[in-house]
Amino acid sequence: MSTFMELGLNSNIIKALTDLGYENPTEIQSKSIPQVLNSKEDLKAFAQTGTGKTAAFSLPIIEQIDTKSKDTQAIILSPTRELAIQIAKNIAEFSKHIDGFRTAAVYGGSNIEEQIRKLKKGVHIVVGTPGRTVDLINRKQLKLSNVKWLVLDEADEMLNMGFKDELDKVLAVTPKEKQTLLFSATFPKEVESIAKNYMHKPVEISAGKKNVGADQVSHQFYVVSERNRYAALKRIADVNPNIYGIIFCRTRRETQEVADKLIKDGYSADALHGDLSQAQRDSVMGKFRKKNLQLLVATDVAARGLDVTDLTHVINHKLPDQIESYTHRSGRTGRAGKEGISIAIVTGREKGKLHPIERLIGKKFVSTSIPTGKEICQNQLLKLIDKVQDIKVNETEMADFLPSIYEKLKDLDREELIKRFVSLEFNTFLSYYENAPDLNDSDQMRGGSDSRGRRRNDENMSRFFINIGRKDRLNPARLIGLINEQQIAKNIEIGQIEILDTFSFFELDKNYTDETIAVFKENDVDFEGRNVNVEITEKKRSGRSGGRRSDGDRKRRDKNSKGDFSKFGRNRSNTKNAFSSANKSSKRRKR
Repeated sequence: MSTFMELGLNSNIIKALTDLGYENPTEIQSKSIPQVLNSKEDLKAFAQTGTGKTAAFSLPIIEQIDTKSKDTQAIILSPTRELAIQIAKNIAEFSKHIDGFRTAAVYGGSNIEEQIRKLKKGVHIVVGTPGRTVDLINRKQLKLSNVKWLVLDEADEMLNMGFKDELDKVLAVTPKEKQTLLFSATFPKEVESIAKNYMHKPVEISAGKKNVGADQVSHQFYVVSERNRYAALKRIADVNPNIYGIIFCRTRRETQEVADKLIKDGYSADALHGDLSQAQRDSVMGKFRKKNLQLLVATDVAARGLDVTDLTHVINHKLPDQIESYTHRSGRTGRAGKEGISIAIVTGREKGKLHPIERLIGKKFVSTSIPTGKEICQNQLLKLIDKVQDIKVNETEMADFLPSIYEKLKDLDREELIKRFVSLEFNTFLSYYENAPDLNDSDQMRGGSDSRGRRRNDENMSRFFINIGRKDRLNPARLIGLINEQQIAKNIEIGQIEILDTFSFFELDKNYTDETIAVFKENDVDFEGRNVNVEITEKKRSGRSGGRRSDGDRKRRDKNSKGDFSKFGRNRSNTKNAFSSANKSSKRRKR
């Protein structure tokens, strides 16, 4: 195994790494550091979350910085404030023994004048979010004309967040003769797009297999009915008394609602999402790092940059819309050689989403039963006994009180004392889970099939048509956001989503069918400059696309469905038939 000195780093950096407890470089560091030190070629590097990517790209840059110059020589872009702050902190630690070295983080939600003052003093490495970086460039306060290195960290996430225009503006003011470094934990198609647009014949380095889950992480899934999703989450937390984990949600609203419920139910929890101020986010993350919080409920973006090495669990309250995000989530646990558990809570209809994730991470999910009240009480009781065994008794301070305590308890024998002591601490759990129902729905566990193994139609969902699609830059995440923005109902369940070229379909709880139609109409919803129209439509039927038709009608419909789907969005007179044929044609296209 190589050492950091053998990789070509100077003694000042080695000393800082030793102070920080770094002993040997990780695989991604061993491969990346010599490449950046000895070559000016662009670099595309992939490694799992928690394997030291920040050190892999920052150490060789720090090694080559000219501290005699006040010019900004490297710009590192990251998708979130938290990640930018974390990277800048790491760089400051790595360079603390280098005289005259300066770095700064620039990001929104913080005083821009203070950031400008730092830049005017001269900063060698700037770490920034795309939006604030462009703002400073436009103000002519951040000059990148002498940049030698451009680092795109989590670049795929920056594109997902809509920062393409900002990336283009930053690239436009950097010199052509620079080294561009792209680091990512996943390898979605967006990364190839970035490499094509922003890099020149990049060298590719990979530590381990791309998109594969960490070896130390096991993957479990629990099948629930939608109404029992939160109850199952509570039981998972209760059956693991020493849990220290992140609960991932898809939206800011869902994140806050889950956190509020947990806090109300007495759990040590809090929320982390984009609607919080920077001061609030810093406070929440500080409490979580210090383990004053046991559970952090977060969105994917907010959790970027949260550097915690000893998480026991990652819980997917709902699976992410993009399967690559699952790798980011699960990579938060199982770090530094420790074991970790990644849990997915899914309904029977959502089980199919696990298969592409399994192919991505190269591992199988283990089907796990939702804990019963008896299992939870047993685990909590054993935790209590462990605490009693490990407690340190202060003999000196207690000595004066023991005679009166012995006197009060003299009529109780050993067994009675133990029972009463346990009951004092444990009655809450016993009473809560007394007669607790079994949340394991056998029908859900079969994936929503009937007794003959046929797929069951979910009669609790209504299917809707919406007149926007891929050509309007619609994707599942944006459609979910659009639905949530209408505030149809609190915690409304969203079912299957199907995005086509010029229109789409989605399912919602049928109890809110009328409200959904009315809200979209009353709100006069606009999306990407188009007026949004939502209508109720027939649900897809297994084995057939629509209602009863003759063979001739079905053949004509199939033939017509190969044409332009956009006509269905304009012609409402045959809407129901059009929906059916469009769905059938879409399936045929995918095959």
